[in-house]
Amino acid sequence: MPDIEASHTKKPNIIVVMVDDLGYSDLGCYGGEISTPNIDSLAYGGLRFTQMYNGARCCPSRAALLTGLHPHQAGIGQMTTDLGVPAYQGYLRDGCVTIAEVLKGAGYRTLLSGKWHVSGSWDNRERANWVLGDKKHPLPQQRGFDRSFGLLNAADSYWNPKSLILEDQLIDVETDDFHMTDAIVDHAVEQIDESVAMGRPFFQYVAFTAPHWPLHAREDDIAKYEGNYMAGYDAIRTSRHEEQMGLGVVDDKWEISPRDSDSPDWNDVQNKEYEDIRMAVYSAMVEQVDRGVGRIIDTLKKHGEFENTVIMFLSDNGGCAELFQEDTDWPDASQWESSLTLDGQPVRVGDIPDLRPGPDTTFQAVELPWANVSDTPFRLFKRWIHEGGISTPFIVHWPDQIQQSNILTNPMHIIDISATCYEIAGAQYPAEHHDTEITPLEGESFLPALQGRKWDRGQPITVEHEGNRGIRLGDWKLVAEWDRPWELYNIAEDRTEQNDLIGGEKDRAKDLEKQYSEWAERCEVSPWPVDPNVMAKRLKGDHAHISQHRAPAGGAMK
Repeated sequence: MPDIEASHTKKPNIIVVMVDDLGYSDLGCYGGEISTPNIDSLAYGGLRFTQMYNGARCCPSRAALLTGLHPHQAGIGQMTTDLGVPAYQGYLRDGCVTIAEVLKGAGYRTLLSGKWHVSGSWDNRERANWVLGDKKHPLPQQRGFDRSFGLLNAADSYWNPKSLILEDQLIDVETDDFHMTDAIVDHAVEQIDESVAMGRPFFQYVAFTAPHWPLHAREDDIAKYEGNYMAGYDAIRTSRHEEQMGLGVVDDKWEISPRDSDSPDWNDVQNKEYEDIRMAVYSAMVEQVDRGVGRIIDTLKKHGEFENTVIMFLSDNGGCAELFQEDTDWPDASQWESSLTLDGQPVRVGDIPDLRPGPDTTFQAVELPWANVSDTPFRLFKRWIHEGGISTPFIVHWPDQIQQSNILTNPMHIIDISATCYEIAGAQYPAEHHDTEITPLEGESFLPALQGRKWDRGQPITVEHEGNRGIRLGDWKLVAEWDRPWELYNIAEDRTEQNDLIGGEKDRAKDLEKQYSEWAERCEVSPWPVDPNVMAKRLKGDHAHISQHRAPAGGAMK
């Protein structure tokens, strides 16, 4: 492969595109029926990786991506609620550096357009009292970004978001044609234009909020998909699985996991038209992201920068099974949603069959059965460490270095992305930053894999979130749900985790458990729940499955 420095007159630009709650099978190039021609073009002109693992949930994955550390080491071991210990403080720790801080030191202009979500809790109801930029609420510019636009919160209205920032200022939506996905792209394009005009290499983090709830999309996009999902959950899963095997992004010896036990038989679904329209809106949101990626590609080509730009694409976690029941007190959507539309109409919250999702007067989610489809052929969802929760499509496109499209099966971790970017950019990861000792980099550069050379990750892949936990070493994966017993799978033979081998592989399981425990101690992983008082509300009652899909061993949650 050509030398990086010799192949172009300046350092490569780097763009990392992260989408929110996209399942493994949603993209066309990974088996889905949703129209994603621009993302597919990156895949078919570059590399598709089939075994990239994320951090199982929104902000832990973002912290891992930004720092090259495990989320607990970066301060976001759960979410952005401060649970009283540094590993779970809910905002980035002083002892980590972001990819923007490191690349800035290597001469890069650093850009963010999209979701931030690594800076503590933001409650839209308390917006008037927010203090931006204090220690517990660091802004992108305080963590190395030269330019930033986007969302502070975990989620918000796409039509009228309240946690919107431009640089270091809160801003309000001022046009009735605003949509968050389009706005992210508008600012990303503007940032690229400025950087090219300055003659600087740039790193850009484009963090789409879509297709995370709420289900908000334009009617002309929704219309393309309405009616497409009346065949039902099982039919779409089967169709996707067959396409995946044909594409080579799953092995045909892996048996598709059964429909999730909490997903009904389609014949028993009473509101089929509502289920169809929910998935239609979700698909419209994904297609809108794809159009935005197309605009970014066109901008790079306009400036003659496409060949010298590394583009990486991934999702922060698996498909999302969360829901909003009408009049529920958990989750309390008022902390995220805008109670009124831009023109003063009330917003109705809840997955309500007689309420069509999509417009700004609604706040709804796609829910578990369709999340099960998104994660085809795997088990479980966002939050879990089974394959459905942590497997993401991962695409790398770089014409100057990748001359032949390929599908690679190397197991890799989201923390490896920053390490790879550093090697591409010729950047040095620091031992100290602002007179603070920095935690050594955990990620491993996979640049050799991009250059067609042999690469295997040296360390196990470990993930923990809310007590769900797992470790993968080579072909073997040890995984458990919350306080349930460990399970052991040979991922090469059974990636859909159908055949638990722990009974016949007790020594192997014991060794993996020991390695997991050593990792957990080193990374300051606490037993779950870390603070029972803070978590009590979500771990009891009728809506417990929103936080924990499965009850702990021994009975229902109480």
